[in-house]
Amino acid sequence: MTGKAGEKLNILFASAEVSPFAKVGGLADVVGSLPRALNRHGHDARVIMPNYQRVEEKFKPSMLLTDIPVQLGGQKTTVNLKYLEHGGLKIYLVDCPHFFMREEVYMYQDDGERFITFCKGALEALRRLDWKPDIIHANDWQTGLIPCLIKTTLKNDPLFGGIGTVYTIHNLAYQGLFPPDYMIVAGVDWSEFTFEKLEFFGQLNLMKAGIVYSDQVNTVSDKYKDEIQTEEYGCGLDGLLRAQSHKLSGIINGIDTQVFNPATDKNIFVKYTADKLSGKEENKGRLLKELGLPYKKTKRVPLIGMITRLAAQKGFDILEEIIEKVMKCDVQFVLLGTGDDYYEKLMGEVSKKHPDKASINLKFDAALAQKIYAACDIFLMPSRYEPCGLGQLISLRYGTVPVVRYTGGLADTIEDYNARRKKGTGFVFENYTGADFFKAVKRALKCYDDKKVWTQIVKEAMSRDFSWEASAKKYEEIYRKAIM
Repeated sequence: MTGKAGEKLNILFASAEVSPFAKVGGLADVVGSLPRALNRHGHDARVIMPNYQRVEEKFKPSMLLTDIPVQLGGQKTTVNLKYLEHGGLKIYLVDCPHFFMREEVYMYQDDGERFITFCKGALEALRRLDWKPDIIHANDWQTGLIPCLIKTTLKNDPLFGGIGTVYTIHNLAYQGLFPPDYMIVAGVDWSEFTFEKLEFFGQLNLMKAGIVYSDQVNTVSDKYKDEIQTEEYGCGLDGLLRAQSHKLSGIINGIDTQVFNPATDKNIFVKYTADKLSGKEENKGRLLKELGLPYKKTKRVPLIGMITRLAAQKGFDILEEIIEKVMKCDVQFVLLGTGDDYYEKLMGEVSKKHPDKASINLKFDAALAQKIYAACDIFLMPSRYEPCGLGQLISLRYGTVPVVRYTGGLADTIEDYNARRKKGTGFVFENYTGADFFKAVKRALKCYDDKKVWTQIVKEAMSRDFSWEASAKKYEEIYRKAIM
């Protein structure tokens, strides 16, 4: 493989989560969609992930390979490789019941051993497959060991010699930090445990492993790529990222436009398009009825929505400052999500104070999420930082106008509405303060009062293309750089 444009590539995505099999956050959506887009471009992209309990029970993968040896320090173990196809996408599953037959994906005390086993098992399985990748595309800390092993322990192994590696940082805040003796578990020589490579304040950093040893590194928006090279957003790795900037790029995530499509979405009450927006209003009325909130068809009252994790990173500290001001406006509010106990309690109080205006749903419900995207007029994403964000992209698709902070992928995807030029797809504020956030909400509400202006904003929002096709082409470019 030379990496020349036009050549078909074999690409193996390694990820701890993949939609629809196991999803915790946006990583699952990316790895569930990007390989499919690459396959539409003529490549052979496949996925490898752990065989979690939920995957085994719901999808029942078939056994492909057994007794694959994995060395964990001085201890030898074996894993199996299972297989399934889903919508034409080939999925390999590293099967190790001791580590992965559990209810949750993360948050176990032995997560270090679990994902080291996954990484080593994935590489060892390649020895017995009749398919070899040109590129291994690793994602987040759980797979950071893969490029490290290829460049160190396996560097003289002819099987891995020609494989290029790409590493995607989906969220730099989660780095996979473990005690130094995990170097022995990983099977990496102590000479690599230095400040320039794997050591991070006395610990082993698996995110750092991915960044240092991969041929190309990217993150999920151009703005976030710049932000993580600063002290404010670099989470202690800004110096390393500046030193590695020659191989660092930013590629915005896409969304699956077949799944997120108001013209075909089976989860929403009424299908609609930008040319026939009456269906959007009907979705609002029917959702409000389902949630037990009043709806007056003769009066235009904006419905504001949030679908998010309830955490300070998502802007809940500044939302707390202004939520009562917002509720005093002529609006209704719906929230879906779970998170910190403090913010769950705060939102519960909002519901009690404003029973006719607020519906707070502290749960995860994919079907309800689609209904909220379709029914709302305004969508709030006041994040402190946001590597890419998918909520604003989905809301644009459904003609729900975002109010966002100018950070990460939110800055790259939402054009602030300019009343003079009558152009824009949302309302953007820069300073991370409740006062600036509220000003942006008020600007949105003022525009909503003018039905003609609002309809124009909605139609422009719905015209924006955030499918995976453009992003897939950019990934092809960094894959070819990685090979060369």
